[in-house]
Amino acid sequence: MGTKRRPATEAEARALASAIRLRILRLCLDQALTNKEIASRLGANPATTLHHVRKLVDTGFLAAEPSRPGPRGSTEIPYRATGKSWEMDVRESGVTGANTAILDAFLEEVRLADVEEGDFTRLGLRLTAQGREELRRRLQEVFDDFQGRQSPPGGEAYSVFLALHRDVARDG
Repeated sequence: MGTKRRPATEAEARALASAIRLRILRLCLDQALTNKEIASRLGANPATTLHHVRKLVDTGFLAAEPSRPGPRGSTEIPYRATGKSWEMDVRESGVTGANTAILDAFLEEVRLADVEEGDFTRLGLRLTAQGREELRRRLQEVFDDFQGRQSPPGGEAYSVFLALHRDVARDG
């Protein structure tokens, strides 16, 4: 059975309803990064990035690690994703924009990848409500299984994006 997700609070749902925040969480998944490093990887202004980092820290999605010496005597604070977003269900929060943010983050990230090295599949189905729920549940079980595994030493970073949506063009 898939992981039971708890409903997100309004503040948590709002924090996750931003493509840039979702990208920050992905960047900090495997390693702690400073605000400057995050901004550089995103090609963004460090002040803007810091606003998003603080929102993610305030809602528990990012955690500050011990500070470390930076260039010219400065102090840097690295941040790491806590994994808390995997436990959230934002659908019941009443906050709109979470699905748009996920799609936008995916599109921004996939533009950086070599699309020809990707593995893409499309499948058209006709499902009852019960069949749709079974498919969603079984796919979630696979995601939960892989999410819970330890990262192997030397493993390469991959992302999986799954969209289950009505195929409105086929129904006219």
